[in-house]
Amino acid sequence: MAQRGRKPKPTAVKELEGNPGKRALNESEPKPDKKAPKCPTWLDAEAKKEWRRVAKQLEELGILTEVDMAAFAGYCEAYARWKQAEEFISKHGTIVKTPSGYWQQVPQVSIAQSYLKIMIKFCEQFGLTPSSRSRIVTDKGSNDSFDPMELMLRGEMK
Repeated sequence: MAQRGRKPKPTAVKELEGNPGKRALNESEPKPDKKAPKCPTWLDAEAKKEWRRVAKQLEELGILTEVDMAAFAGYCEAYARWKQAEEFISKHGTIVKTPSGYWQQVPQVSIAQSYLKIMIKFCEQFGLTPSSRSRIVTDKGSNDSFDPMELMLRGEMK
């Protein structure tokens, strides 16, 4: 039987967002090491390229861990297949004339749409869309200088 309601958000993402709901965080949630998994050798070349492009950034944010290998590989493969279908469409167009004279949509259009949907679902899980990323607040990667007044106002410095 399926669970009711929204899927719970991972604690790491809630922490990066600043826990906007102010609900108690799940202290018993498994906390794997915040280390990105190795890129699987069986991934398509384009998927490996996407893995290298995104994995390190997600690891630095503490979102991608070793146990996320399959989900992240799924995102990378969906990206590679979506890109392949889009490249075909760019080169050959979206419709062809059948031998009987009718115009028909090429299969790559629906393939691209399917993989884009899959890819976006994975993107939302890893904070890779503008809307999912806009809810994340982190100081990692920030170039802000040390401001003692800001620390005092927040009560972190006496």
